[in-house]
Amino acid sequence: MSQHYTASVVGGSGFTGGELLRLLASHPAFEIVQATSRSKTKKTIGNVHPNLRSIDLRFSDPDDLRSVDVLFAATPHGVSMEQIDAFEQAADTIVDLSADFRLSTEEQYNTWYDGHTSPSHLPTSTYALPELNREALPGSSLIAAGGCNATATILGLLPLFENDILDGSEQVVADVKVGSSEGGTGGGEASSHPERTGTVRPYAPAGHRHEAEIEEYLGVSVSFTVHAVGMVRGASATCHIFPDRPVSKTDLWSTYRGVYADEPFMRTVAGGGGVYRYPEPKAVAGTNFGEVGFKLDPENRRIVVFSAIDNMMKGSAGQAVHAANIALGIDETAGLEFPGLHPVGSP
Repeated sequence: MSQHYTASVVGGSGFTGGELLRLLASHPAFEIVQATSRSKTKKTIGNVHPNLRSIDLRFSDPDDLRSVDVLFAATPHGVSMEQIDAFEQAADTIVDLSADFRLSTEEQYNTWYDGHTSPSHLPTSTYALPELNREALPGSSLIAAGGCNATATILGLLPLFENDILDGSEQVVADVKVGSSEGGTGGGEASSHPERTGTVRPYAPAGHRHEAEIEEYLGVSVSFTVHAVGMVRGASATCHIFPDRPVSKTDLWSTYRGVYADEPFMRTVAGGGGVYRYPEPKAVAGTNFGEVGFKLDPENRRIVVFSAIDNMMKGSAGQAVHAANIALGIDETAGLEFPGLHPVGSP
């Protein structure tokens, strides 16, 4: 591979920042030249991410950005929109993992978040999820990674819209189970080990912000609920769909196989043999793979759709690197080939 790009990770001490550093460290086209962290300045990367002790680099202050080809921002919501001008001065391509540039309009941010301080950049951003938006990514200079819960849900539902089984008028109910890493490194009382372990806790019964992404990119209103469960990595979405017309099992198989046939990171798992007969986060932990599956419930005129991803990989850092590969004309699977582990403990 002849391409060579310098890269920085802003906000490298968080969980997704660590995943970005892990992926970029072994990526054939990227060289990490800077990782920033306000709270961990001057500490080694291995001090924070013990799996990355081999990276000979220390965290630097985010106010002193080096010039690079690609800047990956793994900062909390609200930071990138405040720092976007500085990011653009430092890099030709920006890949933002926060929610700051995922939606298209200032009005959406007023509704779903707390407004937006750099709305002029919204029309220039490109939603990162390649399975949804691949054709828009080449040459993009501002890429916005999707939310992990939205990503899991969109990947499960997308083939049904691509093949016109759904048109957006149907009732869709989505229930997502997520691991504790979604809450980041900050945590709080609810994230302490005694309180978090063993839970199946509804933490966003209605009005979750990721609904906005699903509505915008699929054109459907979703009744959406998220539960925090006792795993570290993973997002598992179960969608209940009530179509307006009869749908056969053959329709579903041809739809999912057809839409995802050429996607290097998508696998259809729907009731076959073995232990893992439907998508499970455990089967994709640590990888950029997404699994989708389905079950037809004709008596209730219902389609049940399952999808599973690693929230920090396909739902964040892996998606970001995948999108950057496509934007820069790199082999889209570069740096993302890890197939996962089996057996593995709780993801």
